[in-house]
Amino acid sequence: MPTIIPFKTIDAIYYLQQLQNHKPLVHCITNDVVQNFTANVLLAIGAVPAMVVAKEEVSDFVEVSDSLLINIGTITAPSAKSMLLAVRSAMQSQTPWVLDPVAVSSALPYRTDITQQLLTFKPSVIRGNASEILVLANQKSLSKGPDSQDSTQSALCAARQLAIEYQTIVAVTGQIDYITDGKRVYSISGGDVALTRVTGAGCSLSALVAAFVTNVNDKFSATAAACLVMKRAAELANKSQGMGSFAVSLLDQISLIKLALARGESA
Repeated sequence: MPTIIPFKTIDAIYYLQQLQNHKPLVHCITNDVVQNFTANVLLAIGAVPAMVVAKEEVSDFVEVSDSLLINIGTITAPSAKSMLLAVRSAMQSQTPWVLDPVAVSSALPYRTDITQQLLTFKPSVIRGNASEILVLANQKSLSKGPDSQDSTQSALCAARQLAIEYQTIVAVTGQIDYITDGKRVYSISGGDVALTRVTGAGCSLSALVAAFVTNVNDKFSATAAACLVMKRAAELANKSQGMGSFAVSLLDQISLIKLALARGESA
């Protein structure tokens, strides 16, 4: 096992600046439940979201986008067709794309089969919870729908295995996030359990990753930067009035995160 290196705030600031200078167009084919929240998260960080899903358009739109997010949360036969067309176009145009394998499990063979097909088109990053990463690596896992019952530590070896097998970056996120390319491992601690009580927090993190990995050479560090931003924003968000206010405050903190990270780095 390689040495696990804590990811530094100063490195996240660099990739955040790159993103905000570039203002990437992120093409999202994502969970119907989270489209609005995901779009708002991308806008808050300084990216441009687009939710183009028709099979007649996705291939062409990928070619003009800076990155692509594929989230299988509410997958249907038509959306699966669009996803496969989009990732084929992404591979051909060398557009970076992120796979969020929501709720893959042995109990849901349809979505798991589609995910295996998607993997053949070489995602730039796979971002999932521990249970999802374990399933993709053909290991036993515990999950309750889209929620993981496994620790990220228990999925770290599976994440490294996936990264090596598919020559990609794997971010397994939870109480401690681990990001690996198979040879190196970053860790990010912190965050807040409130993230698990807001619809779309994990899905929007995958969108953040898609935004961060555009126009950069080091997608490994850029992926870690996206994960750090979400954790720090969650720590700063106001939970005193309940989860509804937390969701709004999380968006506020994402939009202000550059100043917050700079204060933290100088403290």
